[in-house]
Amino acid sequence: MAESDATPTLPKKCGPYISSVTSRGMNLVIRGIVLFFIGVFLALVLNLLQIQRNVTLFPPDVITSIFSSAWWVPPCCGTASAVIGLLYPCMDRHLGEPHKFKREWSSVMRCVAVFVGINHASAKVDFANNIQLSLTLAALSIGLWWTFDRSRSGFGLGVGIAFLATLVSQLLVYNGVYQYTSPDFLYVRSWLPCIFFAGGITMGNIGRQLAMYECKVIAEKSHED
Repeated sequence: MAESDATPTLPKKCGPYISSVTSRGMNLVIRGIVLFFIGVFLALVLNLLQIQRNVTLFPPDVITSIFSSAWWVPPCCGTASAVIGLLYPCMDRHLGEPHKFKREWSSVMRCVAVFVGINHASAKVDFANNIQLSLTLAALSIGLWWTFDRSRSGFGLGVGIAFLATLVSQLLVYNGVYQYTSPDFLYVRSWLPCIFFAGGITMGNIGRQLAMYECKVIAEKSHED
């Protein structure tokens, strides 16, 4: 009985925590910065793949290099990645359904690799028509969710992110910011929502994994006290 009374209890809500910083607000900022730079890096890599295959076309006067072409893409993707990565664990806590499926960095890295592979397939693999490509990428994206997430909140957020991101892309193309070659879904490609869905799941898993640090550090500090 005495041992159970002495055992420290953890707070019910465990948010983002990185290293040994004790300020929760500072931790949120640090985790957002980490997610931002991860999003920027992935955007540069994936954007390069799309440009090399002429899937996306930007105005010729700004396409001298990957950094100058559509300079706004990496910051926007980084900001979206930070928002998504912070939103997923917050939704988990709000719904009272902590995500416990495959919570280790090796699984997160495999998820990132699969996401890059899906994007690579959209640019490199030639299909008979866009319908086959879209159905294939949709199956791969749902398979990514089933393999690395399997949560209702993750699936719901992924669908919402895909819808909003596709809508924004439609508006950007409509206003002439950039364009897609051979658009078959209004102004964009029909497989684009699949990419956004897979990207949301991937960044959500990264955000969830980073969010585990607060619980770990709080537990260690509680035991020390």
